[in-house]
Amino acid sequence: MDRKAQHPCKWFGLLTPLSVFVAMTLGTTSLRASPIDDEGQPPPSDPSAYYDEPADKAGALNAILTMPPANLDAFDLPAGVKGTRETPLKENVLPPAIQTSFNYPTNGKPSPLYGALPFTQQLVLFEEFGPEKLDPTTPAAQLPFPPAAIGPLPQQDPTSVARSAPPSAALDAFMRQPGLTPFPSHYSNVVDRNPWQKQIEFFLNRRIGSSAEGRPPGKGWSHQRWNEFYPQTAYKTVQAGARVNTGLRDSRQMHRYAMGEFGPGGLYYNVAGLPTTVGTAKGVDARFHPKMPVQNHKSVWTFDGTLPPKLLMVRYGQPVLMRHYNALPIDPSANMGFGLHTLSTHEHNGHQPAESDGYASAFFFPGQFYDYRWPIQLAGYDSINTTATDPRAAFPCSPGETLWTNDLIPSRKTCDNGTIKIRGDWRETMSTHWFHDHMLDFTAQNVYKGNAAMMNYYSALDRGNEAVNDGVNLRFPSGNALPWGNRDYDVNLLFADKAWDKNGQLWFNPFNTDGFLGDQVLVNWQWKPVLDVRARSYRFRMLNGSVSRYFKLALVREIKGTGGEFPGPVGSGVSYARVPFHMIANDGNIMEHAVPFDGTMDLDADGDTKNHNAILPTMGIAERFDIIVNFSKNGVKAGDKLFFVNLLVHEDGKGPEEPVALADVLSEKYKAVIRQSSKGPKWEDGDPAIGKVLQLNVKAYTGQDLAMDPAAYEPAKPGKAEGLVMIPLKIHRDNVADKALLAKARHRTFTFGRSDGTDSAPWTIKTDGGFGFSMDPRRLNVSTKLASGPTDAGATGFGTLEVWNIKLGGEGWSHPVHVHFEEGIILSRGGKLPPEWEKWARKDVYRIGPEKDGLDSVEIAIHFREFAGTYMEHCHNTQHEDNSMLLRWDVEKPGQLQLMPVPLPSWDGVRYVNSAALPTFRTGDGYGPQVVIKP
Repeated sequence: MDRKAQHPCKWFGLLTPLSVFVAMTLGTTSLRASPIDDEGQPPPSDPSAYYDEPADKAGALNAILTMPPANLDAFDLPAGVKGTRETPLKENVLPPAIQTSFNYPTNGKPSPLYGALPFTQQLVLFEEFGPEKLDPTTPAAQLPFPPAAIGPLPQQDPTSVARSAPPSAALDAFMRQPGLTPFPSHYSNVVDRNPWQKQIEFFLNRRIGSSAEGRPPGKGWSHQRWNEFYPQTAYKTVQAGARVNTGLRDSRQMHRYAMGEFGPGGLYYNVAGLPTTVGTAKGVDARFHPKMPVQNHKSVWTFDGTLPPKLLMVRYGQPVLMRHYNALPIDPSANMGFGLHTLSTHEHNGHQPAESDGYASAFFFPGQFYDYRWPIQLAGYDSINTTATDPRAAFPCSPGETLWTNDLIPSRKTCDNGTIKIRGDWRETMSTHWFHDHMLDFTAQNVYKGNAAMMNYYSALDRGNEAVNDGVNLRFPSGNALPWGNRDYDVNLLFADKAWDKNGQLWFNPFNTDGFLGDQVLVNWQWKPVLDVRARSYRFRMLNGSVSRYFKLALVREIKGTGGEFPGPVGSGVSYARVPFHMIANDGNIMEHAVPFDGTMDLDADGDTKNHNAILPTMGIAERFDIIVNFSKNGVKAGDKLFFVNLLVHEDGKGPEEPVALADVLSEKYKAVIRQSSKGPKWEDGDPAIGKVLQLNVKAYTGQDLAMDPAAYEPAKPGKAEGLVMIPLKIHRDNVADKALLAKARHRTFTFGRSDGTDSAPWTIKTDGGFGFSMDPRRLNVSTKLASGPTDAGATGFGTLEVWNIKLGGEGWSHPVHVHFEEGIILSRGGKLPPEWEKWARKDVYRIGPEKDGLDSVEIAIHFREFAGTYMEHCHNTQHEDNSMLLRWDVEKPGQLQLMPVPLPSWDGVRYVNSAALPTFRTGDGYGPQVVIKP
């Protein structure tokens, strides 16, 4: 098929992907950054063409309030019947009429444990997706994406195709095929048809016009700077119901189960601690504990449909494409009463163009795929270090490896002492990310069901090889068996609370808009697991993947006898001691200084140095903390047993209470128990999520620990000068020149609360003092404009700088606010200096709330560069987001005066409708000095 024919509009004379590939392969130097891609607005004939603002601006905004829901077509039922937002909830095992009034799980019943004992199963580490080289010369695949078919439980439905999943063997055969068919394209593929069309039409009892790709058509949603950031690697994955892992990705693990701790004799060579999982993930099934039931295909939806949870490992400067297939049931109610079969995947929080950011109304349907192309470039690519000469702006590579690289002369570059230099601002280097669903009104439910994966960024500064001591690599704990990307001592941990019904199947309460609390905490989808570690330093990449629950985690060592600081339970014969650590990254960003959680600093200036001794700060939903723990210091030695302990109490989904004293948790003075009530068993005497959630067993280490000492990078503290810097902030709140820049920046204010909400959509956001609106993708709250467009080189500066004030509207609620696309530097928190763990950090989640380390407002400095389009800002208590604490904001290209239309997907393709903008969408609050920081 002619690739140009894949788009119905004119071709714009761009280079074809094949010509770019040939140029990359031959090392041609004629390709330059600016001329390759036409970045102008779509022409009037394009389906995504921009529009002038309506003459009656107020009328257009008011009209949105009377329009049908933007996701209405996702609920289609047979015979032309339109479902509603309630359709996916109808088979919930605990509808409101029979719900309890219990707090844990929220209005549900305690999750049965089936005789499982805590800390009796091995923690399963993340499984790598393993992208491969994207080569257009790969022969077309012979097997199409297999449609749903009836089959045996629990992986399929034995009676209904529309409520079933594709056969597992067929999925694996399809996934094993090399390459991508059809080949990825600049514009959305609207030529090929949805391969599930026959099954979909049988269910709907009508014809459909669904294309193979769900990405909206036209130039407005084409891949920005496609040829410039042409994907070098790619992989395909399928969102599917739970099924047994068949070892599909074994050969794609960088370690290949052959080296380091993942090789023979290593701690993690046996993937799940079972006789059948030695050197393979084959046989790992979807259950929370070996004694608990296997999850069925309607309860849990994961990437590949399998566990372990998945990990994407990327390198800066090497664009990657994820082809995400949707294999969820065609029937929107085939979901155990929660979750929706349409998807939109958000990479949280990459410097990605809007069409691949996972906008809430850019969703796709069962049978379709969506090509998410992530450039993986440093912010500042267009304006800082454009000659690619700074060794700190680079990505790791293997000896002799040659890779296409964009700089002044784009061409193939050869690995030079372990790195290849790239353009951009090295201070924007990121580390620990994740990606997850962002479906309009159903984000909470879909993420809870398993639509979440983690993502590690590797760079010259963060190679994942602790042995390289070149003055750039920070040498974080990792290992050194591989040139880069070692995970021997670099561990991803996903913490999330869950609940399950009397049959052991995952359960969620979608009817409570305050927030949902599970009564059990899982780590990497396992109930109270055990991780073996060596007596050396480790890096833990910790993610709060909950829907509404905050965590506050402490690390302690168990001591036989009474010699520890904290007594254990009466008669236990054990006590406990704190285990200090350092935080090196906050959200996806390596910090300026490594912050010690060892009692030597008053980290939040409250006069107490002990309240963060071995105890992390409050961890809001979607926040990530990277910490370094040394299992050969602070009294820790081989043979010891350590625990991560959760201290943060919730009574409802509004937000956390104050933490329980560590002493009370360890002595079990605070301990939830199940008692019988008139309504059945219930948790009493506390929150059951409080307590130990992960055990660490220390094993002997005979190797050499080559990792950095984080104490050398500490901030200044009493009696000690400021230590080394990891990655400096580009703006400092106390710098005179930076204050002048901030005073000239446009200011905006966002107030998160319940003002002007309704019973069905209670949560709102006020923008710049205006009305409190609930989410509608047709409403544009904010537009910021890029300072310049793509450029070969020579521009200077940071891009467009703005100051955003995120405020709490109302008392008693907590909101972890997430801003897509760019990270911010916190200037003030509640009008005061932020605590040490935020003072040195760039953030993408900003907690506001009544907790002591939350406060009622956060003021941030934020820059916008390189890419444009439609993005979001929202509360990451995803029950608040879905009901409906979410807003749209756009990045506009220089000279743009018109509004971008909004895509509305359906089984028949994507149509566009006009947008309406708030009066202040381009002006904000205006300009002025930043908030005065109180001493």
